Amino acid sequence: MSNPIRVRFAPSPTGPLHIGGVRTALFNYLFAKKNGGTFYLRIEDTDQNRFVPGAEAYILEALEWLGIAPDETIGKNEKFGPYRQSERKHLYQEYADQLIHSGWAYYAFDTPEALDAYRKSEEEQGKTFIYNHTNREKLDTSLVLSPSATAQRIANREHYVIRFKTPVDETLHLQDIIRGDVKFETGLLDDKVLFKSDGMPTYHLANIVDDHLMETSHVIRGEEWLPSMPLHVMLYRAFGWDAPQFAHLPLILKPVGNGKLSKRDGDKLGFPVFPLEWKTEDGISSGYREKGFFPEAVINFLALLGWNDGTDKELFSLEELVEAFDLNRVHKAGAKFDPEKNKWFNHQYLIKQKDADLANDFSPFLKEKGIAVSNEVITKVVSLIKERAHFVSEFWDLSDFFFVAPTTYDAKASKNWKEETPTLMQELISVVEEITDFTSANIETIVKDWMTKNEIGMGKVMQPFRLSLVGALKGPHLFDIVEVIGKDETIKRIQKAIETL
Repeated sequence: MSNPIRVRFAPSPTGPLHIGGVRTALFNYLFAKKNGGTFYLRIEDTDQNRFVPGAEAYILEALEWLGIAPDETIGKNEKFGPYRQSERKHLYQEYADQLIHSGWAYYAFDTPEALDAYRKSEEEQGKTFIYNHTNREKLDTSLVLSPSATAQRIANREHYVIRFKTPVDETLHLQDIIRGDVKFETGLLDDKVLFKSDGMPTYHLANIVDDHLMETSHVIRGEEWLPSMPLHVMLYRAFGWDAPQFAHLPLILKPVGNGKLSKRDGDKLGFPVFPLEWKTEDGISSGYREKGFFPEAVINFLALLGWNDGTDKELFSLEELVEAFDLNRVHKAGAKFDPEKNKWFNHQYLIKQKDADLANDFSPFLKEKGIAVSNEVITKVVSLIKERAHFVSEFWDLSDFFFVAPTTYDAKASKNWKEETPTLMQELISVVEEITDFTSANIETIVKDWMTKNEIGMGKVMQPFRLSLVGALKGPHLFDIVEVIGKDETIKRIQKAIETL
């Protein structure tokens, strides 16, 4: 690759960033970093009717949170600025005019009503209406008007669009890095609108002009843009420019069945499809960040939706992903989104976190419940329960008994409380009272020695003991719980169980 690698993520600010868009940004980022190139962000906001306030800031914040911030974008290393298409609109008229003069485009003055009538007429004759070579000279276009008549109509400020003049009967063999040779018949394509009389380009023209001016070397985008590939390649040809290399990524599919993953799927099955929370008048759409996902876990999970390094390895740091990434290993077929696997990745990253950091994340949950304990205790508790959690938000349900004595006892587990149990528990209190080195290992040794010496079966003591402290037969190693809650609390809880059960 002799030319510098420059790739872009070019979303429209029409709402929150979908997780499919995040994966597109990620693959562009990985490809750029792997090849010592540049990853830039361009905001494609030419369709002002669909513009949503706050969406642009959301996109930037999401990429920052995920750790894949662009090298160049609005207000950052603006080497090829502006990076908002709405601020580049003065550029596009010149290129639209260039296509007109070279014969690659034409003016179309058709009103929506006239087009509707023509479409209905075609359908009545059993034909499918496509605005292309079959009818462009039958419609209200500059192809059937004299140059002076065309100029007069433009001067009269009639509404018009500029359409691309698609070649007739040409077979395009185009190369896609992921899909190989892709064939298109130009005679089946429509003449896309490139420019409107309000001075704004459509996506197709602005995208090509900007990719050229910003020296984009590779266009890595979603599969849904594959049908636009022939037009875009022909536009490069029309301008006499070298086209970038194209790579169309597979879709992210619904967890159940085929079809593109949507927000509705997330709402229905209870998982986020946006990186950050998004608030509207209609309500709040949950985000990965607010749901308690680690950004590294989201990145790792998304990287393996449609790509792998050829091994069974699943856990990759961002640096390892950069090192391993290869577009040639991206799959053609869609990748099914698995919410459970998504959570599994978060669990893997959670257990790798430092206990002290997780304790800091857990502290606000305890404060909300009015529980004041030292960071040392919280850190110890976290170390004992984190293996069972997917999210920090689950810590309370896994550890409430460390902070609050049980007020009820699991009915099924209470069947382990036999007629002789109160006597044994009273003896256990006497044993615990005498322990001075109140560490888990020492408590366990002394209690088990007492059971062995008195020939008491393990189940007769251990299950009622756990039930007394926890209220159920759950939780980490019993003697770790005893150490954390302390001698006085342990005795108090056993006594309460004796009285209650």
